[in-house]
Amino acid sequence: MFPMKNAQSARTNFLSTHRLTNMNCNIKSIRLQYFQSHTYRPIIQGLRIIHFNYVHPLFHKYKRASIVMYFNYLLNINQSKMKKIIIAFAMVLLYHGVNAQNKITGKISDETNQPLPGASVFIPEINKGTVSRSDGSYELLNLPNGRIKVQYSFLGFANHIESISLSGQPVEINIQLSSSPIEAEEIVVSGGYATSQHENAVKIDVLKLKPLEIKSTANLTEVLTRVPGVDMISKGGGVAKPVIRGLSMNDILVLNNGVRFENYQYSSHHPLGIDEFGIDDVEIIKGPASLLYGSDAIGGVINFIKERPAPVGSIMGDYNLQLFSNSLGITNNLGIKGTSKKFFGGIRVGQKTNADFLQGGGDFVPNSRFTEKSMKANVGFTDKIGIFKLYYDYNNQKLGLVEDEAVEEITKRGRDNSIWYQEFNTHLLSSQNKLYLGKLKLEVNSAFQNTELTHLGEVDQVEIQMGLATLTYEAKLHLPSNENSEYIVGFQGFNQKNKNLNNRETLLLPDAVTNNYSGFGLLRYTFFEKLRFQAGLRYDKKWITTDAIGSPLISSSYRAAIDEYFGSFSGSMGLTYNYSEKLLFRANFAAAYRTPNLAELTSNGPHELRYEIGNANLIPENAYESDLSIHYHQENITFDLAGFYNLVDHFIYIAPTGETSATGLAVYRYKQANSSLIGGEAGLHIHPKPIEWLHLETTFSTVTGKQDNGDYLPFIPAHKLHFELRVEKDAFAFIENVFAAINTSTAFAQNNAAPDETKTPGYTLLDLSIGGKIRLSNQLISFSLSANNLLDKKYIDHLSTLKEVSLFNPGRNIALTLKVPFGIK
Repeated sequence: MFPMKNAQSARTNFLSTHRLTNMNCNIKSIRLQYFQSHTYRPIIQGLRIIHFNYVHPLFHKYKRASIVMYFNYLLNINQSKMKKIIIAFAMVLLYHGVNAQNKITGKISDETNQPLPGASVFIPEINKGTVSRSDGSYELLNLPNGRIKVQYSFLGFANHIESISLSGQPVEINIQLSSSPIEAEEIVVSGGYATSQHENAVKIDVLKLKPLEIKSTANLTEVLTRVPGVDMISKGGGVAKPVIRGLSMNDILVLNNGVRFENYQYSSHHPLGIDEFGIDDVEIIKGPASLLYGSDAIGGVINFIKERPAPVGSIMGDYNLQLFSNSLGITNNLGIKGTSKKFFGGIRVGQKTNADFLQGGGDFVPNSRFTEKSMKANVGFTDKIGIFKLYYDYNNQKLGLVEDEAVEEITKRGRDNSIWYQEFNTHLLSSQNKLYLGKLKLEVNSAFQNTELTHLGEVDQVEIQMGLATLTYEAKLHLPSNENSEYIVGFQGFNQKNKNLNNRETLLLPDAVTNNYSGFGLLRYTFFEKLRFQAGLRYDKKWITTDAIGSPLISSSYRAAIDEYFGSFSGSMGLTYNYSEKLLFRANFAAAYRTPNLAELTSNGPHELRYEIGNANLIPENAYESDLSIHYHQENITFDLAGFYNLVDHFIYIAPTGETSATGLAVYRYKQANSSLIGGEAGLHIHPKPIEWLHLETTFSTVTGKQDNGDYLPFIPAHKLHFELRVEKDAFAFIENVFAAINTSTAFAQNNAAPDETKTPGYTLLDLSIGGKIRLSNQLISFSLSANNLLDKKYIDHLSTLKEVSLFNPGRNIALTLKVPFGIK
């Protein structure tokens, strides 16, 4: 035996000198690496004596006995022997525990077996990744049991997705990436499962928010319109709402990293409320997704996915600067993040300021100015038992209101908000957790968010002030599955409270409480390795309760309390058929619903340029959509074609009544009508083989929405055609990863206007951009210089609410984007 004091001293010295935590530290490896050392030989010999003399016989004697008998044995042995067994028990647990740790190792190389240093290895499901070393080797530790998907990627090579089963043993995966000018599929998480895009029966588009590759604009929603089938309702750079296949606002669900985002999204005059920094990808589901996310997902889902943590063992960050000539805009954003073996975290702060923008031709749009401040922070822990993440998002926006009063009163261009503006103040705290319990996986997520909305008229004159507090929560249980099947059951709920603050002049919405509870089940099964079937069913219950406003004796201002209950089923089923590795077919049918919201049921007051009146007799919308799609790809070409038909019963919309209020505002009332939407999207991306540095990409989208009575629906975008010619080279002169691009965007004339809309002529815009990376000493700086609407065309988009005040969309904008990365390895 050996004295405990000396053993502890030796162990402490060993840990500090040899960094045991970064090694495969089990007893066998200690004996093999250090047995020749006289310092550690007594420790190894002592551990072997304790293990074989005490612990080994103990385990064998009691391996079939009850836990009570085991502890009785421990309590009846003498103290000296007890100390020895406790020490041995702890060391043996460490021995077995470390040996049972899941880890993935391997090497990443190209087609010629040359190593690829700096290649990304990432597991989206547990938000963990690393990069390959100089010899192409990589290692990921502390991974959970079960089946996971790992994505390998490197610039200039096709992504590779590997499905791996972990069961307590090390796994070696050597990957050979194929050079390709076109990025292959991604792992997506918005479809209920962590799957590749091609495996999902519901097509999920992925838009990467790389600052140098996306359109340089102060309007994030405008960036989303790069995806065919996605458009926007806008009022300048600060106020914009996404449109998916002709549906918008309450028919589109926005998710902030999987969390239902609630910020009074019912109005076309309200902003998106999320900024682009700290976001890696945007996943877009086009079509009903109520099965996964409940009401408000009847038209589709936009999920903003947070940026990845830093690679394990590193600290890194970036500073971003954007300058816009059209709005005299300045954007600053700074982020830093770090990751150890089990912990990760980061923080990001940002600021935007924009003056009134210029229309095509040079005239400014009064009060289109806006400012924004944001902060994002996160911390997390990952281990083989699971992953635990905590996020905090803060966003403050002050947005000028381009209304008749502001247009008349503001005669000088500026950037400070003092009159006729709205302010949104949003806090979001979310907790996202996954536990791996043998063959089961449990997800438990919750979030609390609070948005305060303030409308101001003249200086310091607050007209509307409301607070919206929302608590969301969910639990999803992934049942035992195999390579061909996956089953999920779950529960979701949210509790929401709207409250008018400080007795302001206008009470647009009453104080109210909304509660929603739902249960659902999903299954996915693969037949014959080529045919995948996916289906699910969901049931929701929802209550909306409001307080009365005013007195019954004054009928013009009185609003009675309401207590509404809604219940509804939703579901979907779809097939994905891989005819070959290059050709894929999809078919999907979904039944979805949307309940009337608080604004649609209870509005009664002036809002922006009109007087809005709700309708307490509204009933839920029900949508039934069928869609078919084809995907084809080769090494240098991809082609996508999709078509859909969406039948929406009791479609809710707001329309003018032809009346005016006492103050002269046009009166609008919420209505319902059975409606349908039909359309499709197509996309083609080509890299000519002899000149693979040349990219040719074109997309087309179309949608038509009509009521059963023949009237067209409001806010339906015109047919859109986009074309891009892009040149990319590894190096040109002193610039690395250089690119240059020409883009054209064509909107066809929209002659299918709703009764309260006017027809809109078509237009074509021309954009140019160049960029790359410049190395100054050891610092790499990324830059891009772009010109949007290069010809300064004076135009109006059919979905621009500037039509209400006879103003036009932005003119020419020269933008400079700089990104300065930094890091500590």
